[in-house]
Amino acid sequence: MAEREEDEEEAWLQLRPVEPLPSQCCGSGCSPCVFDLYQRDLARWEAARASKDRSLLRGSTSQSCPSELNPETFMAFRISAVDRLSKDTYLVRFALPGNSQLGLRPGQHLILRGTVDDLEIQRAYTPISPANTEGYFEVLIKCYQTGLMSQCVKSWRVGDAAFWRGPFGSFCYKPNQYGELLMLAAGTGLAPMVPILQSITDNAEDETFVTLVGCFKTFEGIYLKAFLQEQARFWNVRTFFVLSQRGADCDVCGPQ
Repeated sequence: MAEREEDEEEAWLQLRPVEPLPSQCCGSGCSPCVFDLYQRDLARWEAARASKDRSLLRGSTSQSCPSELNPETFMAFRISAVDRLSKDTYLVRFALPGNSQLGLRPGQHLILRGTVDDLEIQRAYTPISPANTEGYFEVLIKCYQTGLMSQCVKSWRVGDAAFWRGPFGSFCYKPNQYGELLMLAAGTGLAPMVPILQSITDNAEDETFVTLVGCFKTFEGIYLKAFLQEQARFWNVRTFFVLSQRGADCDVCGPQ
Protein backbone atom coordinates (compact mmCIF):
# COMPACT_ATOMS: atom_id res chain seq x y z
CA MET A 1 0.00 0.00 0.00
CA ALA A 2 2.80 2.45 0.94
CA GLU A 3 4.63 1.72 -2.32
CA ARG A 4 1.46 2.34 -4.28
CA GLU A 5 0.95 5.69 -2.55
CA GLU A 6 4.55 6.65 -3.31
CA ASP A 7 4.06 5.81 -6.98
CA GLU A 8 0.89 7.88 -7.07
CA GLU A 9 2.65 10.80 -5.39
CA GLU A 10 5.49 10.58 -7.90
CA ALA A 11 2.96 10.59 -10.74
CA TRP A 12 1.36 13.77 -9.40
CA LEU A 13 4.74 15.47 -9.01
CA GLN A 14 5.54 14.72 -12.64
CA LEU A 15 2.35 16.53 -13.64
CA ARG A 16 3.23 19.62 -11.60
CA PRO A 17 3.71 22.72 -13.82
CA VAL A 18 7.31 23.85 -14.18
CA GLU A 19 7.98 27.41 -13.02
CA PRO A 20 9.26 29.60 -15.88
CA LEU A 21 12.81 30.90 -15.91
CA PRO A 22 13.38 34.68 -15.83
CA SER A 23 14.59 34.42 -19.44
CA GLN A 24 11.12 33.27 -20.47
CA CYS A 25 9.61 36.63 -19.54
CA CYS A 26 10.01 39.29 -22.22
CA GLY A 27 9.66 42.08 -19.64
CA SER A 28 7.13 44.08 -21.65
CA GLY A 29 4.23 43.72 -19.20
CA CYS A 30 2.17 41.33 -21.32
CA SER A 31 -1.05 39.91 -19.92
CA PRO A 32 -1.10 37.02 -19.51
CA CYS A 33 2.62 36.77 -18.75
CA VAL A 34 4.32 33.37 -18.67
CA PHE A 35 4.25 33.66 -14.87
CA ASP A 36 0.49 34.35 -14.94
CA LEU A 37 0.01 31.16 -16.97
CA TYR A 38 2.21 29.25 -14.53
CA GLN A 39 0.18 30.43 -11.51
CA ARG A 40 -3.05 29.48 -13.29
CA ASP A 41 -1.80 25.99 -14.15
CA LEU A 42 -0.33 25.53 -10.66
CA ALA A 43 -3.66 26.40 -9.03
CA ARG A 44 -5.40 23.92 -11.34
CA TRP A 45 -2.83 21.24 -10.49
CA GLU A 46 -3.16 21.82 -6.74
CA ALA A 47 -6.96 21.59 -6.93
CA ALA A 48 -6.76 18.38 -8.97
CA ARG A 49 -4.21 16.85 -6.61
CA ALA A 50 -6.30 17.69 -3.51
CA SER A 51 -9.37 16.02 -4.99
CA LYS A 52 -7.34 13.28 -6.73
CA ASP A 53 -9.16 14.09 -9.96
CA ARG A 54 -6.82 14.26 -12.94
CA SER A 55 -9.66 15.24 -15.24
CA LEU A 56 -9.37 18.77 -13.79
CA LEU A 57 -6.00 19.08 -15.54
CA ARG A 58 -7.61 18.82 -18.96
CA GLY A 59 -8.49 22.49 -18.86
CA SER A 60 -4.86 23.44 -19.48
CA THR A 61 -4.21 24.84 -22.95
CA SER A 62 -2.67 22.44 -25.42
CA GLN A 63 0.70 23.47 -26.83
CA SER A 64 0.48 21.16 -29.84
CA CYS A 65 -1.53 22.71 -32.64
CA PRO A 66 -3.75 25.72 -31.89
CA SER A 67 -6.12 26.73 -34.66
CA GLU A 68 -5.56 30.48 -34.40
CA LEU A 69 -3.44 33.14 -32.73
CA ASN A 70 -3.79 32.93 -28.96
CA PRO A 71 -2.17 34.97 -26.14
CA GLU A 72 -1.74 31.83 -24.01
CA THR A 73 -0.48 29.34 -26.59
CA PHE A 74 2.45 29.48 -28.98
CA MET A 75 1.65 28.81 -32.62
CA ALA A 76 4.15 27.80 -35.28
CA PHE A 77 4.55 30.01 -38.36
CA ARG A 78 6.73 29.02 -41.31
CA ILE A 79 9.39 31.49 -42.43
CA SER A 80 8.80 32.27 -46.12
CA ALA A 81 11.46 34.98 -46.64
CA VAL A 82 14.44 36.50 -44.83
CA ASP A 83 15.73 39.83 -46.12
CA ARG A 84 18.91 41.22 -44.58
CA LEU A 85 18.51 45.01 -44.54
CA SER A 86 21.87 45.73 -42.91
CA LYS A 87 24.67 43.84 -41.18
CA ASP A 88 22.51 43.39 -38.07
CA THR A 89 18.88 43.97 -39.14
CA TYR A 90 16.48 41.55 -40.82
CA LEU A 91 13.02 41.77 -42.34
CA VAL A 92 11.42 38.36 -41.88
CA ARG A 93 8.21 37.21 -43.52
CA PHE A 94 6.03 34.51 -41.92
CA ALA A 95 3.39 32.60 -43.87
CA LEU A 96 -0.25 32.49 -42.78
CA PRO A 97 -2.61 29.67 -43.80
CA GLY A 98 -4.34 30.39 -47.10
CA ASN A 99 -5.36 34.04 -47.42
CA SER A 100 -5.95 34.48 -43.69
CA GLN A 101 -5.03 37.60 -41.72
CA LEU A 102 -2.99 37.78 -38.53
CA GLY A 103 -5.76 39.59 -36.66
CA LEU A 104 -3.72 42.26 -34.85
CA ARG A 105 -5.01 45.77 -34.38
CA PRO A 106 -2.67 48.74 -34.94
CA GLY A 107 -0.72 49.18 -31.70
CA GLN A 108 -0.57 45.49 -30.72
CA HIS A 109 2.43 43.16 -30.67
CA LEU A 110 3.38 39.47 -30.43
CA ILE A 111 5.71 37.38 -28.27
CA LEU A 112 8.38 35.25 -29.96
CA ARG A 113 9.80 32.13 -28.32
CA GLY A 114 13.32 30.92 -28.97
CA THR A 115 15.75 28.37 -27.49
CA VAL A 116 19.51 28.81 -27.09
CA ASP A 117 21.58 26.07 -25.44
CA ASP A 118 18.39 24.57 -23.91
CA LEU A 119 17.48 27.97 -22.44
CA GLU A 120 14.03 29.18 -23.46
CA ILE A 121 13.72 32.93 -24.08
CA GLN A 122 10.86 35.18 -25.11
CA ARG A 123 10.86 38.65 -26.65
CA ALA A 124 8.21 41.09 -27.89
CA TYR A 125 8.04 42.27 -31.51
CA THR A 126 5.55 44.31 -33.52
CA PRO A 127 4.66 43.12 -37.05
CA ILE A 128 5.10 45.98 -39.53
CA SER A 129 2.80 44.61 -42.23
CA PRO A 130 -0.67 46.21 -42.50
CA ALA A 131 -3.33 44.61 -40.30
CA ASN A 132 -5.36 43.53 -43.34
CA THR A 133 -2.44 41.81 -45.08
CA GLU A 134 -3.48 38.37 -46.30
CA GLY A 135 -1.31 35.27 -46.33
CA TYR A 136 1.68 36.57 -44.36
CA PHE A 137 3.02 39.03 -41.78
CA GLU A 138 6.44 40.70 -41.55
CA VAL A 139 8.65 41.57 -38.58
CA LEU A 140 11.64 43.92 -38.43
CA ILE A 141 14.30 42.52 -36.07
CA LYS A 142 17.63 44.00 -35.02
CA CYS A 143 20.26 41.52 -33.83
CA TYR A 144 22.80 42.28 -31.14
CA GLN A 145 26.19 40.67 -30.70
CA THR A 146 25.40 39.43 -27.19
CA GLY A 147 21.65 39.00 -27.66
CA LEU A 148 20.20 35.56 -26.97
CA MET A 149 17.25 35.91 -29.31
CA SER A 150 19.62 37.35 -31.88
CA GLN A 151 21.35 33.96 -32.05
CA CYS A 152 18.04 32.36 -33.00
CA VAL A 153 17.20 34.98 -35.61
CA LYS A 154 20.62 34.73 -37.27
CA SER A 155 20.14 30.99 -37.66
CA TRP A 156 16.73 31.27 -39.34
CA ARG A 157 16.35 29.95 -42.87
CA VAL A 158 13.40 29.88 -45.25
CA GLY A 159 11.20 26.94 -44.31
CA ASP A 160 12.04 27.06 -40.59
CA ALA A 161 9.26 27.46 -38.04
CA ALA A 162 9.09 30.21 -35.42
CA PHE A 163 6.69 30.21 -32.49
CA TRP A 164 4.51 33.22 -31.63
CA ARG A 165 1.68 34.01 -29.24
CA GLY A 166 -0.51 37.05 -28.86
CA PRO A 167 -1.86 39.57 -29.50
CA PHE A 168 -0.78 41.88 -26.68
CA GLY A 169 -0.95 45.62 -26.09
CA SER A 170 -3.48 47.83 -24.33
CA PHE A 171 -3.00 50.71 -26.78
CA CYS A 172 -5.09 50.10 -29.88
CA TYR A 173 -5.33 53.00 -32.28
CA LYS A 174 -8.80 54.20 -33.33
CA PRO A 175 -9.34 56.51 -36.35
CA ASN A 176 -9.71 60.19 -35.45
CA GLN A 177 -9.17 59.38 -31.78
CA TYR A 178 -6.58 62.16 -31.64
CA GLY A 179 -6.18 65.34 -33.64
CA GLU A 180 -2.42 64.92 -33.91
CA LEU A 181 0.13 62.21 -33.17
CA LEU A 182 3.84 62.71 -32.54
CA MET A 183 5.82 59.54 -33.19
CA LEU A 184 9.38 59.32 -31.86
CA ALA A 185 11.33 56.27 -33.01
CA ALA A 186 14.96 55.20 -32.88
CA GLY A 187 16.20 52.40 -35.14
CA THR A 188 13.90 49.38 -35.11
CA GLY A 189 11.76 51.25 -32.59
CA LEU A 190 10.14 52.42 -35.79
CA ALA A 191 8.29 49.07 -36.02
CA PRO A 192 5.36 49.87 -33.65
CA MET A 193 4.74 53.13 -35.52
CA VAL A 194 4.47 51.58 -38.98
CA PRO A 195 1.09 49.79 -38.70
CA ILE A 196 -0.48 52.80 -36.97
CA LEU A 197 0.83 55.21 -39.61
CA GLN A 198 -0.29 52.95 -42.44
CA SER A 199 -3.76 52.51 -40.95
CA ILE A 200 -4.13 56.32 -40.92
CA THR A 201 -3.03 56.88 -44.51
CA ASP A 202 -5.06 53.89 -45.76
CA ASN A 203 -8.22 55.41 -44.29
CA ALA A 204 -9.42 58.43 -46.28
CA GLU A 205 -11.78 59.36 -43.43
CA ASP A 206 -9.01 59.47 -40.82
CA GLU A 207 -7.80 63.08 -40.59
CA THR A 208 -5.28 62.55 -37.80
CA PHE A 209 -2.13 64.60 -38.43
CA VAL A 210 1.10 62.67 -37.88
CA THR A 211 4.62 63.93 -37.24
CA LEU A 212 7.16 61.12 -37.31
CA VAL A 213 10.69 61.75 -36.03
CA GLY A 214 13.01 58.85 -36.83
CA CYS A 215 16.49 58.65 -35.31
CA PHE A 216 19.19 56.73 -37.18
CA LYS A 217 22.96 56.66 -37.49
CA THR A 218 23.13 57.60 -41.18
CA PHE A 219 20.72 58.49 -43.96
CA GLU A 220 21.74 55.34 -45.80
CA GLY A 221 20.85 53.29 -42.71
CA ILE A 222 17.26 54.46 -42.41
CA TYR A 223 14.95 51.46 -42.19
CA LEU A 224 11.97 51.30 -44.58
CA LYS A 225 13.13 54.52 -46.24
CA ALA A 226 10.99 54.07 -49.35
CA PHE A 227 7.90 53.44 -47.22
CA LEU A 228 8.52 56.53 -45.08
CA GLN A 229 9.08 58.72 -48.12
CA GLU A 230 5.86 57.44 -49.65
CA GLN A 231 3.94 58.14 -46.45
CA ALA A 232 5.33 61.68 -46.33
CA ARG A 233 3.47 62.46 -49.56
CA PHE A 234 0.18 62.40 -47.68
CA TRP A 235 -1.19 65.79 -46.65
CA ASN A 236 -1.41 64.80 -42.97
CA VAL A 237 2.05 63.23 -42.55
CA ARG A 238 5.44 64.85 -41.91
CA THR A 239 8.63 62.87 -41.42
CA PHE A 240 11.95 64.04 -39.98
CA PHE A 241 15.19 62.06 -39.88
CA VAL A 242 17.61 62.81 -37.05
CA LEU A 243 21.09 61.39 -37.74
CA SER A 244 23.95 60.78 -35.32
CA GLN A 245 26.62 60.52 -38.05
CA ARG A 246 27.27 62.78 -41.01
CA GLY A 247 27.09 60.98 -44.33
CA ALA A 248 27.31 61.72 -48.02
CA ASP A 249 23.56 62.32 -48.26
CA CYS A 250 23.30 64.49 -45.16
CA ASP A 251 22.01 67.47 -47.14
CA VAL A 252 18.75 65.64 -47.84
CA CYS A 253 17.94 64.45 -44.34
CA GLY A 254 15.65 67.29 -43.32
CA PRO A 255 11.83 67.30 -43.41
CA GLN A 256 10.32 64.93 -45.95
